[in-house]
Amino acid sequence: MLKIKGHEIGSVVVKGASNRRAVQFQNNIITILRKIGVNENDIDIPLERMAMKRAKASATWWISDHRMHYSHNMQKNYVENLYVLSRVIEIEANRVLSGENTISEFISEFKEDSDVYNKRLDAREFFGCDHDETDFEIINQKYKALSKELHPDKPTGDIEKFKQLNVAHKILKRELT
Repeated sequence: MLKIKGHEIGSVVVKGASNRRAVQFQNNIITILRKIGVNENDIDIPLERMAMKRAKASATWWISDHRMHYSHNMQKNYVENLYVLSRVIEIEANRVLSGENTISEFISEFKEDSDVYNKRLDAREFFGCDHDETDFEIINQKYKALSKELHPDKPTGDIEKFKQLNVAHKILKRELT
């Protein structure tokens, strides 16, 4: 059982027909987003040619002039990452459809600035990580070490760098968890 964005999601193990399953998960995302008013032409879910390869799954869509994005990279391969992505989007969209959340709350959950890619690179650089680091445990360890060093109550503390540290951690946490 995975806990992602406050939701418990049963994990899936895909052994065969992984490319076909990836297309099914992609179609599920498109279908659920259409139910809350997203135009199919405003949805981009890149498919990996080899769904069993270790790769991040992501979806980008536009709603009410807002760029929405969600990605997942904590499972062992692309198709399993896409499954988790599909489930999270489905749960959040169903909360809108049931009236539990508003469309504005849905937007705030997934909204991203258009320059988020550069912010992620800057955040990784701040932590001293490789530009393609996706292991959140490594980033968390670096965050804890830097927070002890930069905390304003410490002799080596720096309020501005401590604020930057927290922003960088938040950016990568949103991407990787």
